[in-house]
Amino acid sequence: MSDAPEIITGIEAACEHLRRRLAASSEPTLVAIAGRVASGKSTLARALGDTVITTDRYLPDYARVDPLERDLPEHADLALLEQNLRDLLAGRPARVPVWSFIDHARIASEIIEPAPCLVVEGIHALHARIAPLAHLRVLVEAPRDLRWQRWERLERSGERGWGVEHARWHFDKVAEPTFDRFESEYRARADAIVRNCEDMPTTP
Repeated sequence: MSDAPEIITGIEAACEHLRRRLAASSEPTLVAIAGRVASGKSTLARALGDTVITTDRYLPDYARVDPLERDLPEHADLALLEQNLRDLLAGRPARVPVWSFIDHARIASEIIEPAPCLVVEGIHALHARIAPLAHLRVLVEAPRDLRWQRWERLERSGERGWGVEHARWHFDKVAEPTFDRFESEYRARADAIVRNCEDMPTTP
């Protein structure tokens, strides 16, 4: 893993640069993209990958976990995520969870087929269990106020089930402190750091 990650400014520039790096590979590749909520990691993932798997799929049922611990990696099913990624990289279909942001629980599963470029994105995509599988590891960062503005727009749209007040509590008391605990670890594993300071629609 890189001792001195590349610094790339902007999602569009990152897409172009990272696509060039990926084009050099003739084998199935896995890109891991981590970052805080609403940093732009989902936007970058969709632009890069044939198939995108979000770590949100592997979250616990929120009703069974203390609210302050809901985003901790030890409560996520990272063992299943690791196995799903290994299967896809080996050319095998994987049965992955479907997690609902309305129910805040796993509600089903579905089959995902292998693809030449697979992207896993989420706050813990550079976890020690996942990062070694990746051919390219990326950390996306953006200012806190800008990230909250993006998430607030998402909540006001009604796409998620919380509403602005509860989302703000989760942002301040759960999401931000959780990522604080792991940021230095994930940053140390990154091959590239993308600075996304543009005000653009995105998903957490």
